Amino acid sequence: MLSDADLVAFIPTTNPKKARAFYADTLGLRFVSDDKFALVFDSNGVTIRIANVTGASYTPAVFTVLGWTVPSIAKSIHALEKKGVVFARFDGMDQDADGVWTSPSGARIAWFKDPDGNVLSLTQIGA
Repeated sequence: MLSDADLVAFIPTTNPKKARAFYADTLGLRFVSDDKFALVFDSNGVTIRIANVTGASYTPAVFTVLGWTVPSIAKSIHALEKKGVVFARFDGMDQDADGVWTSPSGARIAWFKDPDGNVLSLTQIGA
C-alpha cells in the first residue's frame, strides 16, 4: 500500500534557527519552507521535516534517527569535518581513525549529531 508513496522523514528540534543553519549550510540540504510547525528540506527527493518542539520536554534518542548512503564515506567525513561536524566515537565499537565502523555485512558507517543531539549517520555500502 505505501510502497509507492513518497517518504517524509521527521526530526525534532528545540532550536529551529540552529537546525536551519545546520541542515542547510552544514549538510547542504535544499531548504524548502519554514512555518511555526517545521522547517522543510529536500534531501535528494525525500522530504525532511525538522519539527519544532520548542517548549516540549525533549531528549534525543541514543540511536540513529536519520542517515545517508554516500559513495565515499572518507570524502564525506572530511568535507563535513571542514564544516565543523564532529564524528562520534562509541565505547565497544571498533572504529577507525575517521570514526568509521565496518559492519559484519561490510557496510562502513560513521555517526555525528545535529545541534539538538539527534544521531545522524553516513553509510558506504561496499568497497
